[in-house]
Amino acid sequence: MFSALLDTCVLWPSLQRDFLLSLAVEGMYRPVWSAAILEELEHHEAKKLVRRGEQKDKAAVRARSLIDRMRSAFNDAEVHGWESLEGTYGLPDVDDEHVLAAAVVAGAGAIVTHNVKDFPRSKVPDGIGVILPADFAASTVELEPVRAFDAVVAIAERSGRVGPRVTADDVLDALVERYEMTYAVYLIRQALCAD
Repeated sequence: MFSALLDTCVLWPSLQRDFLLSLAVEGMYRPVWSAAILEELEHHEAKKLVRRGEQKDKAAVRARSLIDRMRSAFNDAEVHGWESLEGTYGLPDVDDEHVLAAAVVAGAGAIVTHNVKDFPRSKVPDGIGVILPADFAASTVELEPVRAFDAVVAIAERSGRVGPRVTADDVLDALVERYEMTYAVYLIRQALCAD
């Protein structure tokens, strides 16, 4: 199965994370990450919750719970043994070295990130693509758009526990409006019309 390393910046936006991980739950690819990525995510998630009015201690608990749920749901996603490669690639931003090191150790075919410019082609080993989340979503959805819609339905069915209840159409609209996943959503809607 195709493995893709999900960078922190891709996992931080809640709905984008939910969509990409729901595609993985549907068996459309295997997500991978490192402990360093999860630590960054936990830190940024807690800060986001505090900015939204959550008390600091409660935000920390919720952020920790998110990481625990991710580790539990994807118990083979966390990559180990990447540390010795960190700092060996000469990336423009040394803080991104751990991302590339984890992708190499995981045998990932792609690094999904918003920071594409920080992973120049000349520094990334052959066989690893660096791709924006909207492009990754489109190429993944293109394989089985109806199955991708099942992931969207699952997101809608989970909604309402925190925040408002949403429909599958609401989720698709938000993926376009917030994350520019226009082509992925187009593919899903076209497949539904064809059925």
